Amino acid sequence: MVFLRRFPGCVRPAVLSLLLCCCGALAWAQDAAAMRIGVLAYLGPDAAVEEWTPVATQLRRALPGRTVELISLDHAALNEAAQSGHVDFVITNPGHYVELEARVGASRILTLQTGSTLPTSAWQAVGAAVVTLAGDQRIQHLADLRGQRVAVVGKEAFSGYQLVWRELAAEGIDPESELRELRVIGLPMDRVLDAVASGAADAGFVRACMIESRPEWRTRFRVVASRPETGFACATSTRVYPNWPIATLRHTDPALARAVTIALLEMRAGDSPITWTVPADYQSVHELQRELKIGPYANLRVPTLTALARRHWPWLAGLLGLIALGGIYTLHVERQVQARTADLRQAARERDELEHHLRQSREQAEHMARLSVLGELSGTLAHELNQPLAAIGNYAQSLIRRIDRQRLSPEAAREAASEMAGQAERAAGVLSRIRAFARKRVAQRQTVDPVALVQEAVALFRGMQVHAPPVDVVNELPAGSTLTVDALQIQQVLLNLLKNGWDATRELPTERQQLTVMLHRDANGLHIAVRDRGNALPAGQQSQLFEPFFTTKADGMGLGLAICRSIAEAHGGRLDASTAEDGPGLQFTLTLPDDDRKPARDA
Repeated sequence: MVFLRRFPGCVRPAVLSLLLCCCGALAWAQDAAAMRIGVLAYLGPDAAVEEWTPVATQLRRALPGRTVELISLDHAALNEAAQSGHVDFVITNPGHYVELEARVGASRILTLQTGSTLPTSAWQAVGAAVVTLAGDQRIQHLADLRGQRVAVVGKEAFSGYQLVWRELAAEGIDPESELRELRVIGLPMDRVLDAVASGAADAGFVRACMIESRPEWRTRFRVVASRPETGFACATSTRVYPNWPIATLRHTDPALARAVTIALLEMRAGDSPITWTVPADYQSVHELQRELKIGPYANLRVPTLTALARRHWPWLAGLLGLIALGGIYTLHVERQVQARTADLRQAARERDELEHHLRQSREQAEHMARLSVLGELSGTLAHELNQPLAAIGNYAQSLIRRIDRQRLSPEAAREAASEMAGQAERAAGVLSRIRAFARKRVAQRQTVDPVALVQEAVALFRGMQVHAPPVDVVNELPAGSTLTVDALQIQQVLLNLLKNGWDATRELPTERQQLTVMLHRDANGLHIAVRDRGNALPAGQQSQLFEPFFTTKADGMGLGLAICRSIAEAHGGRLDASTAEDGPGLQFTLTLPDDDRKPARDA
């Protein structure tokens, strides 16, 4: 009936259901009666169970019906057990307790009064000893540890490393960098003594009172830089700190915690090697961890590059690998860019050289075209120059005859000299125009009057002919019109068009030999048209006029009009041919941008 009142949900019609409920209730009851205590096994699992067995015995006696289980663990395993709720209480060193207090909410309920055969105070019970072989006198002070090999349980060990670390820091020694070797041995702590005894380490860090606990250790090892601590019976190289606590966790039953506290306070020194007292003040442990920036104060530490590299070396290795790959790829791309840049520069140089050769070839072709025009007109040049030379000769003979007859008056000599000078100037003008036209030169643009440019070209053309045809210039340009061109090149085009017109009408009646040059301007630019009155061209020939080497003359080369068109296009204009609208003949129109419509590119 008592069982049914406690577990009313287990009443079932079927017997099987009743048995299952009963088994579940028994399992719950056993789990509720179990009490697990995790202890830090700094001397190994067997030694930990042996050391803390009086605690388990006392709790079994004081709490009948409870099963007490001691679980000995290292630092990492004890952290995991406390975090997962696998243990209800923890017994550990003060430094580890402060870490658990911040990490999982551990709360001390008692502090160990006596942890060895030597009497100690609960508030001054834990220290650390730097030990070396008794016969080794090299290390007398903590500063002598520089450059030595040191064995430790682990860097998370409170008395096995952190207490000495604080004292070394006070001496200005960084154990991470100034020791020759910091060898991590692991638990149990007596392995540190084995390393020192075997010569694998010059010194080791162990818990104070460990040397005094065994006679054989007292004779083999020596504590370095032992310091007096009031109320502390063992040799220590460091300051002393409160003893080990027993602490509850967040999930620990408060009633169970109260019962355990009462039971442990009933342990008497005469009956047990272990006694407990009220919780000690662990402020000195907080100060140590704050100075070293460890435990709950680890966030105060500015990580060094070495520490970051040690902690995150896989990521760092990956990052360095990516940087290396990026550097290789960047180097590859840079080489490709340099190679392509060199190719582009070479192509640009080749293009510039080609443009230079083309420019030279065009200038040479233009020069040859002008010489060709002069060659075709060379027969007329002799007649043109013969007239002023003959006049000069006649006036000279007249002066000689008058001198011989003694009939030369000053007035007659002055008149003859004036006529001779005028004829010489006329001949010199003809030669000057021809020399300027024939001279090979670099294209030069300047602002000119288009009407004056046309009139000069017409005068040059007429001066080269024996029987020059009439040339009518019709100017329809507004006053002040200007062009920015290479005047000699434009004169070459006009002279070529005038000569072609004269060649087309030379054998025709006089009234059809007249040439007309018309100047006008519209929205497309300034137009200079040369119109003749020759015979119509055969079908299909007009479209071929500007093709290189096409000619209708028996002795022509077929380059004149092609060169003229290239000159027009180099000035941003064009040269067209069309049939005259008001009678027979062809009209060639040179269109150039005036100064209000600049050319798109230079020649």
